[in-house]
Amino acid sequence: MHMLYDSESFVVVHMLPDAVEKSTGPALNDTAPAAPQLARHGFEIVDKRSGKEVYLDGSWAEMFQEQILAWQRDTPTQEEVEDALDRYAGLAQNPVVVH
Repeated sequence: MHMLYDSESFVVVHMLPDAVEKSTGPALNDTAPAAPQLARHGFEIVDKRSGKEVYLDGSWAEMFQEQILAWQRDTPTQEEVEDALDRYAGLAQNPVVVH
């Protein structure tokens, strides 16, 4: 997990999959090997103002990754970043709960 952004209004965290070592032992039968498991990542965006969060996974995470790469190339203002995060925060339905 890597914190990418933290402001008065938002927190963005990049959630990376845990590396799991797969067994390399002999197969139980002579069928085709098991399909490889794709390592997936995602982004959690917390809207501090509303106390809600959204987790972007799959194609949403890929689109957000493209946004991050564009920010790295173009160096946006904080206001531009906050405006973009506000659009994603519109998807937030889950209240933030501390365990």
